[in-house]
Amino acid sequence: MSMWATLRSVLRFKRVETDPVERRIARAASVADLRRIAQRRLPAGVFDYIDGAAEDERTMRANCEAFERVTFNPRVLRDLSDVDTGTTLLGRPLAYPLVLAPTGFTRIADPDGELAVARAAARADLPYTLSTLSTRSIEEVRSVSDGRLWFQVYAWRDRGLVAEMVARARAARYEALVLTVDTAVLGRRERDVRRGFSLPPSVGPGTLVDGALHPGWTWAFVRSEPIRFANVVGRDVGDGASPVTLSDYINTQFDPALSWSDVEWLRSIWDGPIVIKGIQSVEDARIAADAGVAAIALSNHGGRQLDGSPAIFDLVAPVADAVGGRIEIICDGGVRRGGDIVKAVAAGANACMAGRAYLYGLGAAGERGVDRVLGWFASDVVRTLTLLGVASVKDLDRTAILEDGATGTR
Repeated sequence: MSMWATLRSVLRFKRVETDPVERRIARAASVADLRRIAQRRLPAGVFDYIDGAAEDERTMRANCEAFERVTFNPRVLRDLSDVDTGTTLLGRPLAYPLVLAPTGFTRIADPDGELAVARAAARADLPYTLSTLSTRSIEEVRSVSDGRLWFQVYAWRDRGLVAEMVARARAARYEALVLTVDTAVLGRRERDVRRGFSLPPSVGPGTLVDGALHPGWTWAFVRSEPIRFANVVGRDVGDGASPVTLSDYINTQFDPALSWSDVEWLRSIWDGPIVIKGIQSVEDARIAADAGVAAIALSNHGGRQLDGSPAIFDLVAPVADAVGGRIEIICDGGVRRGGDIVKAVAAGANACMAGRAYLYGLGAAGERGVDRVLGWFASDVVRTLTLLGVASVKDLDRTAILEDGATGTR
């Protein structure tokens, strides 16, 4: 065979990708890759708002490190011809054990914001939790999604406003309320302090250079309609029409007097499932189970509130032991791969929540970036179960994982 014939047999040329979004993320293989792309694409203050956490950010790192400390206990020759990732949460089916967490001010990552995330979640057959501080309204999000929607509630000082939003969520066929209980005051997010970051982001002498260095984001930002707290537009609590620091806003509008009696009040105005998000101790998990709510989300707000609070994965097993199946458990914090979801379910969680992971995808590539993350997670769960020797998510238990690199069966 001649040299040219040999070359013709091995040379392969990729099709030239003309789509700029696909070209941008073509070589991304993980959430970490999308994070790096988002960091390049977004202005520094916007990226730090998404990426940052409280004080020294120890808790944010600990959330991820807790998953890293746990290894799998693979079994072989287990007949894995049919691997099932499906499960149920709040009595309804999930494609795999994940809920998209609420994130405020999502449109700073991409102009479609919550609309893009809701559409992607519906395609993935997963619930999406809309934040009270969303930049698309309860009704707007329902208009683009026939999927499962949950609504996250903060304890505003104005309880009438809370009742009004709950009624709107009911009318728009939201499935569950998620009461966030870890924001009596806002954590000190020092990246935002250093940047002087406000919501919505302000463009002035201090940010012109940053904007010029990120023309794609800046052009989309100035061409889009103004960013507002869409669920409270026109109310006297402030809707973001004027730039405000998030700490000033939350510390003046949210009620630090929130207590377990408010959970009872919420049940009096909502007849669907209630999830309490922000449980960080076995003791409070027991109280929540006694209160009869449907589920708890073990969460430290992604490390954005109390730096030094426990890593969330480390709470899953003791909380599962304590509540004895009386209440469903969601593990919220540090999920970056589908393998993390498998570890959490094996430890005793019913599902996980993820927020930063899909925001990195949104910031890197808009709606298609969110699709990419959710698709990776789905594939990760299938592959992890297969290599672990477990045919179904429902068969996971603690024999599937080992702590601190231990060997053998627990």
